[in-house]
Amino acid sequence: MKTVLITGTSSGYGLATARYFHEQGWKVVATMRRPQPELLPQSDRMSVLPLDVTSPASIEACLAAAGPFDVLVNNAGIGMVGAFEASPMTQVRRLFETNTLGVMALTQAVLPQMRRQGGGVIVNVTSSVVLAPSPFAAAYTATKTAIEGFSRSLAKELVAFDIGIKLVEPGYAPTTRFGANTELPIADLIPADYADFARPIFEAFAAPTVTTREIDVAEAVWRAATDTTGQQRFPAGPDAVAFWEASR
Repeated sequence: MKTVLITGTSSGYGLATARYFHEQGWKVVATMRRPQPELLPQSDRMSVLPLDVTSPASIEACLAAAGPFDVLVNNAGIGMVGAFEASPMTQVRRLFETNTLGVMALTQAVLPQMRRQGGGVIVNVTSSVVLAPSPFAAAYTATKTAIEGFSRSLAKELVAFDIGIKLVEPGYAPTTRFGANTELPIADLIPADYADFARPIFEAFAAPTVTTREIDVAEAVWRAATDTTGQQRFPAGPDAVAFWEASR
């Protein structure tokens, strides 16, 4: 029986992915900053552990409790939507600490284990903003683009150890808690001089014609984790797939 460790499983993509892997018969280690085991199936194949990817001590404790696993899914992240001009640099740094450096720190921590066991797979969840630039997401886009470059380079140096690095690029999913996870109200990050430009953009976001569902992402993570073809990038959701095809 294979084991997957997934970060950020308290809601959205992470929660759906933990449930999906459990349904496929895997053992799942679901991690979140404040454990809520009631969100997930009660099963001897499901465990819930605390993890803050910005804390080295938390990473060390989580990996010690988790034991060996075959697949790591780096899903935990926070967002920020607004004009970059109005975005506090303290919050920009928080974005990078979680979305970029947190992914890198956890990845670095699991590599020795994966080398010793003869291989493994690391799936990094980014965003369709890396496929199609979006206004009012400059800092967030930067954190995800950094992980794309990191993953492509890292994949080259881990080939000899049979450790695969995969990328899942979800589209826009209005049913997730992305807005709640932004920490700063969007209205506070749209200066008056940007209002006329921003209005139609946010009206379009409020009434999208094509969106991504949580299950789309869970299925894409599953395909990435079990892929044997060498494919590295997996767009998730019909909007992300459309962006992917247009960018090729």
